[in-house]
Amino acid sequence: MNASDPQFWTMIFTIVIAICFIVMAVAMIAIAMTVKRVTASANRVEERLEPLIDKLNLLSVQGKEISVGFNEVATNLSTATRYLAESTELIRDEVQDLRQIVNSTALTARDKVELVSRTIDRTQMQVVDTTDYVQTKIVEPAREIAAIMAGVKKGLEVLFAPSPKQIDRVYVEEEMFIG
Repeated sequence: MNASDPQFWTMIFTIVIAICFIVMAVAMIAIAMTVKRVTASANRVEERLEPLIDKLNLLSVQGKEISVGFNEVATNLSTATRYLAESTELIRDEVQDLRQIVNSTALTARDKVELVSRTIDRTQMQVVDTTDYVQTKIVEPAREIAAIMAGVKKGLEVLFAPSPKQIDRVYVEEEMFIG
């Protein structure tokens, strides 16, 4: 192809835009995979902590029942139960913090996906506008100029062509030809 040919530049623009779309798609896939991993990790942590919280709640209840039966151990068990309850609250707070982090990460990822989507839409509109501009300002005038030049060339060929030779004899073969 020739660098002065408009189709060459149109092809270059199309290739650059296609590469941009591929890069954006890869970035979106990477963001989605990261969000998926973070969500899976948070879910695994939550799944591991929930049985622990349930066990701690059961231990708290059992400790209270034992304290009723044994007055001597009541003080020690009461303290242990209080510590377990505090630990349970701390664990619940941590799980709540983890949920907030996961929700925040999901919102951020959603925002980034929307940003990438808007960028793709804007790029596509710019490509369409550029293609329309090139079509109307370069390609169509070039076609018109080429058509005018072809007409001028044919006109000059007809104008400066040698006059046709007169046929002053008849050939036998042509007389026998019936078309």
